[in-house]
Amino acid sequence: MRVYNFSAGPSMLPLEVLEEAQKELLDFQGTGMSVTEISHRDKAFAPIVEEAEANMRELMHIPDEYCVLFVQGGASQQFAAVPLNLMHTGKADYIVTGNFSKKAWQEGKIYGDARKVASSEDKNFTYIPDVDKIPFNEDSDYVHICSNNTIFGTRYVKFPETKKPLVCDMSSEILSREVDVKKFGVIYAGAQKNLAPAGVTIVIARKDLIEDPLPVCPTMLKWKTQADNGSLYNTPPCFAIYMANLVLRHLKKLGGIKEINKINEYKAGLLYDFIDNSSFYTNSVEKPFRSIMNVPFVTPSKELDEKFVKESKAAGLVSLKGHRLVGGMRASIYNAMPVEGVKALIAFMKKFEKENA
Repeated sequence: MRVYNFSAGPSMLPLEVLEEAQKELLDFQGTGMSVTEISHRDKAFAPIVEEAEANMRELMHIPDEYCVLFVQGGASQQFAAVPLNLMHTGKADYIVTGNFSKKAWQEGKIYGDARKVASSEDKNFTYIPDVDKIPFNEDSDYVHICSNNTIFGTRYVKFPETKKPLVCDMSSEILSREVDVKKFGVIYAGAQKNLAPAGVTIVIARKDLIEDPLPVCPTMLKWKTQADNGSLYNTPPCFAIYMANLVLRHLKKLGGIKEINKINEYKAGLLYDFIDNSSFYTNSVEKPFRSIMNVPFVTPSKELDEKFVKESKAAGLVSLKGHRLVGGMRASIYNAMPVEGVKALIAFMKKFEKENA
C-alpha cells in the first residue's frame, strides 16, 4: 500500500532525494564514511555547504548584499535571535496572524517594546489583516510577520510595504512560491516543513543589518558569527544541510520555484474545489487568504473527525489529524507531496462522505 504523509512537519521528502541519500549513506563520494560521520572541518563537507548556499541563491534570486546562513535551533530560536540582532532602540512591530507569529511577538516582548500592530485573533486567525491599513510605528527597528500559518491555514497574498526592515518567518512555505527577497530585511525558515529533515534553519539576512547585534546577544545567536564563518563556527547540523542541498538540486531539476508553484497551486486548487463543493466538509479560512501549503478542514462532528483520521490512516493517508488549536483535519501538501497524493486524499474523502453523510 502506498503511503502519503500529510504531516505539517517533519514532513515528507521527495522520493528521489531519499533514494539518493540512501545510496550515499554508507559511503559519501568515495570517502569510505557516511555523510552522518564526516567532520564539518573535513574537506569533503565544505562543498556541501557552499553548494547549498549557491542553490538557495539561484532558486530564490538572493542578491549579494544578503548572507545565507545554515543554523540550528529551529525557527523558534530565531524568535529570540531577531530582537537580539535587530532591536537597537528597544522597539519593534509585530503582526500576529497565527500561533507562531504570536509566539514570536511574545518572545520579542522579553527584549523590548514588541508592539502588536495588527492581529487576526478576533476571528481565530482565519484571515490576514489588511496590510495597507496597519499603523506601523516610525520608531520601530523592524516589522515581523509569519508569511504562512501552518496551524490555521492562512497566508499573505500581499506583503506589507514598510519603511523599516521587514522580518519574515517563512518556515512552512519557503521555496514554494516566488518572493522578492529585496522586500525583506531578514527571512528565516525551519527546514523541516518544506526543505529538509529537522535540524537546520535557514536565515537570509541583509548584510548591513547583522553588523551590530545587541551587546547581550549570545555568540551563538549572532548572525554575524555564522556569516563570518560560513555557517561553520561550530558543528552545524551536517546531515540536515546535506539533505537540504539534495532537495535544492531536486527543485532545480523540476524547473525552479516558478514551476513548483504551478504544481502547488494546482494541488491546492483540487482540494479546495472539492471541499467547497461538498456539503460535508468545511474550511473556515477566508478564501483570499487560503494557504496552498496547509489545508485544514472538518466534518460535521468531532466524532466523525476522529473516525476520518483513523480510517484515513488505515488507507495509507497518514498524519491528517488537525492541530489541537483547530481540531478536525489538516492536509499539509508541501512541495514534496505529489499530485497523486492529493488525488488519493480526495478519493478517500468522497468515499468517507458517501458512507457517513
